[in-house]
Amino acid sequence: MKKALIIIGSLLLLIAGGIAGAFFLLRNSGEKHLKESMQGPPPELAAAGELPVEEVTEKEQAVWQEGWIKHNGRIYAYNEDILTFLIMGIDRKGEVKEVKEGTNGGQADALFLLVFDPHKRATTVIGINRNLMTDIEIYDGNGKYVETRTAQIAVQHGFGNGVEKSCEYQVEAVKRVLYDLPIGRYAAINMSAVSVINDLAGGVDVTVNEDLTKADKALKKGETVHLTGKQAFRYVQWRDREEFGSADLRLERQKQYLKALIGKLRKAVKEDPSIIAKLYQTIRNEMTTDLTMDELMYLTPEVADYSFGSESFRMIPGKTVMGEKYEEFYPDKMALFELILDVFYEEVETD
Repeated sequence: MKKALIIIGSLLLLIAGGIAGAFFLLRNSGEKHLKESMQGPPPELAAAGELPVEEVTEKEQAVWQEGWIKHNGRIYAYNEDILTFLIMGIDRKGEVKEVKEGTNGGQADALFLLVFDPHKRATTVIGINRNLMTDIEIYDGNGKYVETRTAQIAVQHGFGNGVEKSCEYQVEAVKRVLYDLPIGRYAAINMSAVSVINDLAGGVDVTVNEDLTKADKALKKGETVHLTGKQAFRYVQWRDREEFGSADLRLERQKQYLKALIGKLRKAVKEDPSIIAKLYQTIRNEMTTDLTMDELMYLTPEVADYSFGSESFRMIPGKTVMGEKYEEFYPDKMALFELILDVFYEEVETD
């Protein structure tokens, strides 16, 4: 309903005020709403018992502010202007459909946190292993909370209605892993939409980093392939479930593919800024998102020239082990702590 009202409002503005004026007003509205969605307290890094707590000197205490973190003798403050989006790839094909709550919402086989830093004018993507073990909230068929148990983070999306409720559950699960880091917006995309996104970008070139001939005979290890259509979907979705660590290997492929895709899309947007709106309209039936059109109109030109290089794609570090039945990924707490500091915090000068 909210999206429909925004589109109707856009049309009225175009008629009443002209295209340029409407675009300006919508961008301002989008900026305001998007920044409001990102507001919230900083991550609770200091409250995490397993993380290091360094002693604050009397001089530092005199200027200390809530939310600051001291690490290796340096003081850091959370960057409140940062924009964060959780991108979910759901193991479903075709149009998104609402389902009865329970366990039928679909699993989030791909999880990436998209981060835009206006201070550094930089884009970062953080990959989250779908088998990362964390607290998962269990709900019954009526949407009533039952209990919390430790399980793979990807299953959290399944305990919902397959649309907004599932996404909200998944966002909260990711926030718990990241010490309640604010996440402003989300987009859950059925994995089959990869083919459409890929072809709208003009296809993506990859050098196949593992033998995928079981999925597609052309996907031989070491071969450079121009992915189009369903082949792109197979490249990012398929894994050999009989092979230990297959989810880790797939995540590496997804990382490789996304780096290439983002590069193609950035180039396409510079040549034709309307391509993002076209993409949004093309895949909207295969996607659930709380990002509105006015927010998209603000965001697209704003971040188009943000830097995105070989070091812009980060992974939550950790180790995969075999559980009683399924693979389990356990993050390296110290490395995760330092990753959060590096991406979401800025050093404070107290002198």
